[in-house]
Amino acid sequence: MRSKYSVKLKKLVEEHGGLEPLNLSSDYEEALISNSDVNRPAMQLTGFYDYFDPTRIQIMGRVESTYLDTLSPEDRLKTFERFMEHEIAALVICHGVSAFSECIEMARKYDRNVFITDEDTSAFQADLIHSLQKYLAPRVTVHGVLVEIYGEGILLMGDSGIGKSETALELIKRGHRLIADDAVEIRRVSRHSLIGSAPELIRYYMELRGIGVVNVKHLFGMGAVKPQSNVDLVIMMEPWDNTKAYDRLGLSSETASFVGVEIPQVTIPVRPGRNLAVIMELAAMNNRQKKMGYNAAEALAMEHDMAIDAGLL
Repeated sequence: MRSKYSVKLKKLVEEHGGLEPLNLSSDYEEALISNSDVNRPAMQLTGFYDYFDPTRIQIMGRVESTYLDTLSPEDRLKTFERFMEHEIAALVICHGVSAFSECIEMARKYDRNVFITDEDTSAFQADLIHSLQKYLAPRVTVHGVLVEIYGEGILLMGDSGIGKSETALELIKRGHRLIADDAVEIRRVSRHSLIGSAPELIRYYMELRGIGVVNVKHLFGMGAVKPQSNVDLVIMMEPWDNTKAYDRLGLSSETASFVGVEIPQVTIPVRPGRNLAVIMELAAMNNRQKKMGYNAAEALAMEHDMAIDAGLL
């Protein structure tokens, strides 16, 4: 799938350390990949090029190599020439299968990237797709603070000055971890999953009014920070409004949407005297409990209805 984002081919190669270059194109240093899909070119090697997308990274395994081995050197040369005529992003030969001389010859002629690896084809393909989806995922940057509480990624949102950073600081002191402060980059890594992280320039920094910018990793240690986390729950912080009726049972459900993914949201009113860090911990535990199939509000409502039916109320 094409993406408006891209990643350097060189970065992918460095990330997958088992890749050995057999031929590098003249633009290898700057070559970009913007397609998160990959292709096994079995049909193309037989001459079928309808719906062929050369922007995908091409992966050959034992099946393709065994088929090519049945061809004469002349037919193999023609097959690889037709294949390399297309501006393929790169070709990776897996299982440590020896590259055909005709493949290298045509790669040099048409200036294509070719690599070889000892990894199993399916395993390499899965790892590569995971990397591509990570780098090319749809994303959005929002104003907020992302912290991990008891394994739940909690996104604190609200107006500037409402106390998001101060609450996050108290949570850090209680043993939880900071992911991002002020700007949170949210990426959709699957149909139902969001990953949040901080822009690299401000990673692990936090701004506190009256004090300024602090480096959480240096102040509290590596255990107080994390490079990224799932986004499991949004907590919208707002000033307490006496005229507003807040949900006191938890039967109603709110959601927030980021890049097409809906996640649960709760609204927490803020006023002096409320221990916000404890409330955030409770919200995180309650959200995890709901994901595990237990909803306290629904359980209470059910017990209430049963008591009415039994004539106890």
